[in-house]
Amino acid sequence: MSPDSQSLGSVRSADDLNEQIRALWLRTGGSLSAQERAEYELLVVEWAAAIRGEVIEAA
Repeated sequence: MSPDSQSLGSVRSADDLNEQIRALWLRTGGSLSAQERAEYELLVVEWAAAIRGEVIEAA
């Protein structure tokens, strides 16, 4: 993920990203390849940004 896309914030909700993370773990049986690990890391970073955005909006 480029720094520009991170600074723009997530267009997906934290709930949607959480579901994608769960689906990835289920699909792989809990054992990630290098490519799947990279996908997981990007999803977690995007999820964290979405959570921060939701907390800021709630405040």
